[in-house]
Amino acid sequence: MELLGYFSAIVIGLVMGLIGGGGSILSVPIFVYVFGFDPVTATTLSLFVVGVTSLVGSAGFVKDKLIDFRTAFIFGIPSVLGVLFSRRLVLPHLPEYIINRWGITMTKDMFLLFLFAILMLIASSKMIRKNERPSGRKQNGNNYTILISQGLLVGIITGLIGAGGGFLIVPALVMLIGLPMKRAVATSLFIIAMNSILGFLSTMKMVAHDWTFLIIFSSLSVVGIFIGIAVAKNIDGRKLKPAFGWLVLVMGLFIIIKEIFFKQQLPI
Repeated sequence: MELLGYFSAIVIGLVMGLIGGGGSILSVPIFVYVFGFDPVTATTLSLFVVGVTSLVGSAGFVKDKLIDFRTAFIFGIPSVLGVLFSRRLVLPHLPEYIINRWGITMTKDMFLLFLFAILMLIASSKMIRKNERPSGRKQNGNNYTILISQGLLVGIITGLIGAGGGFLIVPALVMLIGLPMKRAVATSLFIIAMNSILGFLSTMKMVAHDWTFLIIFSSLSVVGIFIGIAVAKNIDGRKLKPAFGWLVLVMGLFIIIKEIFFKQQLPI
């Protein structure tokens, strides 16, 4: 079972290299259901793996001058503030039982997994619908205002459930300010790297983690992202998004069904 988990590390990097995000959508369920970590630990480990993988992946894009640093910081600074807000103020103060009345019991761990599953369903719908509009829209102040607010939203999501938010970042960069797809993917990886690494550092002392495991898993993920970037030069990542969207949809439904029907902590 663990062998499957380590193989999935390569898949995580592969997906990130192809579509500029999606790594945490896979990593959190793998850490929880394959390696047996609790959700809070899983989200923290996910931030490390996704952050390191994105950072290494974006280094190649720096060389190719594909990263729009101005946009990255306009989006990234409020996003980082959102991450710190979630990791330092929200997550540590969530009660152990979110709901414990009327015959309904929802623990903190269940709540985080349900929240993550809902995010997966939203992400899958965006990927399957292929609703990205062509690039080349005129940049204006209103678009950048929306970009800043979306950056804050992505940061809050990243901090709370360990998701890098690439499925939100890439469409935002394409639709709001007209970045070409390849530049949007490159810029997205840089933003995800900032968010995830800072998110991990802000709460790394709150959970126990095995550095050997993290380094091995992250190294495999880095191998995957290099494969993904190489493949992306010949295949448009947008063509692969629907297939990945269906996988994410199935995984999101799996989490919901497993938490409700197999743990039997919520009434049917």
